[in-house]
Amino acid sequence: MNDEPAKAILAKHGKSFYWASFFLGKKLALNAAKLYQFCRFVDDLADGDARGKSRKLNTIRETLELGKKCGNSEVDQFIELAEDNKISLVAARELIDGMLADQTPARFRNTNELLRYCHAVAGTVGLMMCQILNCKHARADSFAIDLGIAMQLTNIARDVLEDAEMGRRYIPSELTNLSESELSPERLSDASPELRGSISKAIEHLLDIADNYYASAKIGIHLLPFKCRFAILTALQIYKAIGFAIKWRNFAWWKGRVVVPITYKLILSITSIRALFPRNVPPHCSKLHIPLRGLAGVITN
Repeated sequence: MNDEPAKAILAKHGKSFYWASFFLGKKLALNAAKLYQFCRFVDDLADGDARGKSRKLNTIRETLELGKKCGNSEVDQFIELAEDNKISLVAARELIDGMLADQTPARFRNTNELLRYCHAVAGTVGLMMCQILNCKHARADSFAIDLGIAMQLTNIARDVLEDAEMGRRYIPSELTNLSESELSPERLSDASPELRGSISKAIEHLLDIADNYYASAKIGIHLLPFKCRFAILTALQIYKAIGFAIKWRNFAWWKGRVVVPITYKLILSITSIRALFPRNVPPHCSKLHIPLRGLAGVITN
């Protein structure tokens, strides 16, 4: 099997993850790239303009329900990856559910709705990545979900304008003093001055929520196999730095997305060495998962 396409897709579309993958070792990095390739495939399908997207996504979901190959190379390669790494197809199906949700205009009313969406499109990826990394601690799943959610919240905070231009609005209306009509993607894509301050405050709030999930995920990294901790902490810190860049630019979402410079990535990579030091991992903060009850990998008291 030609493994180069998976690596190329990760390098092109997942720059933060690609950087971190250099520290995983050849085999784990390749499997991580293959997982990313599948996630990117369904994401591109969901975001593209091809006809019959919902039908195609539902067909993929049905295939995952059966757990049998279907002749679609991307899906078949993922099923093979899942079999080899004991990846839960329940999590994969919930990922597809998230992509299906994006086929109707995104209009979130509150943060709980948004967190459930973030679990679908990113928390599930954290669960699957735990298997890719050969993690033996079952309770690591909760922390992996937190990392996925934190990263997705960061994506949403970064891409407000870009998402609006695609007809989507992920900012929960409860975080603003604006009406639904004022929060329409059309209004957001215009980025009128009267909207800027309110949306900026909402973005700041989302990044504060993301920080809580990042803090939890950082603790859980010590449940991962030793050789994986450095890479995952590096990915966490680089992604969290996107939030810092947004704050540094004073939440000016109308100026488009921010990037983390390579020199800063290098600094963050060096500071991630602390992940190699042993640490006792306390129980997961179940309060973080109260809005996620009933979803894959979620355990609440």
